[in-house]
Amino acid sequence: MITTAVTTKRLTFEEYLAYNDGTDTRYELVSGELVPMSLGSGKHGAVMHFLEQTYNLEIARLARDWIALKALVGVRSPRGGRWDTSRIPDVVVIPMSQWRELRNREAVIELNEAPPLLVVEVVSESTKTADYRAKRVEYNVRDIPEYWIVDLLNNKITVFSLVEELYEPVEFTGSDRIVSGTFPELELTVDRVLAAGE
Repeated sequence: MITTAVTTKRLTFEEYLAYNDGTDTRYELVSGELVPMSLGSGKHGAVMHFLEQTYNLEIARLARDWIALKALVGVRSPRGGRWDTSRIPDVVVIPMSQWRELRNREAVIELNEAPPLLVVEVVSESTKTADYRAKRVEYNVRDIPEYWIVDLLNNKITVFSLVEELYEPVEFTGSDRIVSGTFPELELTVDRVLAAGE
């Protein structure tokens, strides 16, 4: 998703959850500042949709009680000192039990709750720094086991795996099969992901 800061007044996490500007704009909270999320390119959306479907097919094949969701679940991070951060990943994989709990309240995974199993960010020109730097730190701090960065600008996918509390990156390009700890049997290449929607 494409993001740009919009406010100068910092909000608490509670104020963020209650915030309503009367529009359909969705916001992330970054160190207490509201950041609107725009749609991104059609390619961006096609990749999100493809990965959501691909993960859900693999989840069904493995008979796991998980679900993949695109841009529906926030992940709260303590990063930012007294000002919270809450990101909305492009795709998230969580247990169904957690999704059922989120249906009855704001769909944000709190600091005291189990982290997602996997998150994905699809890089846009305006989000590349945040995707590679800030979000990497935030997701690492939350102990999310696996973080994919799908880089449409450089035609590569980087999979960060949590190893002894730190992310270890592995880059995949072209016809490389993407190696995933969450989905170890997944037969998926970078080319196939990048061709989503074509």
